[in-house]
Amino acid sequence: MEKTKVILVDDEKLVADGLKIILETYEDIEVIATASNGQEALNRCRNHKPDVVLMDIRMPECDGVIGTKLVKKEFKDIKILILTTFNDVQYIHEALKYGASGYILKDSDYDLIYEGIKASLKGNVVINPEVISKMISESSSYYKKASIEKVTKDFNLNEKEINIIKKVASGLSNKEIGKKLFLSEGTIKNNISMILSKLSLRDRTQLTIFAFKNNIAE
Repeated sequence: MEKTKVILVDDEKLVADGLKIILETYEDIEVIATASNGQEALNRCRNHKPDVVLMDIRMPECDGVIGTKLVKKEFKDIKILILTTFNDVQYIHEALKYGASGYILKDSDYDLIYEGIKASLKGNVVINPEVISKMISESSSYYKKASIEKVTKDFNLNEKEINIIKKVASGLSNKEIGKKLFLSEGTIKNNISMILSKLSLRDRTQLTIFAFKNNIAE
């Protein structure tokens, strides 16, 4: 069995060690290294080539936001999940902007953390709806709500594209979206590429934020 290689980044050694012990109870997960800040995370990625990095937000010297930026600039294929608390919304937005695949609350059930790791590898966006709702309400400069009708008109989106955006924001994969909309996986992939082009967005994470920001998410 090919294992998913994970690096844990947290300045609290007890947290990192505890999470390592728990994650390695899953037979398809291997924690290959730990780090205590963002710069160390980059160095570990250079040496160990992980599949996923679990990155704490608040760390000394180099926090998780800058760590995410450094790692994604050099290793675009490495997935980064932010380990956060409910009060870190300011940092979460910045980390997503730099390419994080989503975020997991630190007090989440361990099965949810495991599922988040697996979902990120499939290209899904890992989000907590309660936290992103708080992001929207607290960051009016980033999130100005608009009606679906206005968004549809402003960005020349059709009903099918709006439905696909809703499904992406729900964290579904292309295959899962295809089943729900009775379309092929390839068709969904092509449609998402077209949507990203229309909206001038980089990836599914930015599309998810767009959906919540504009009241499209279900």
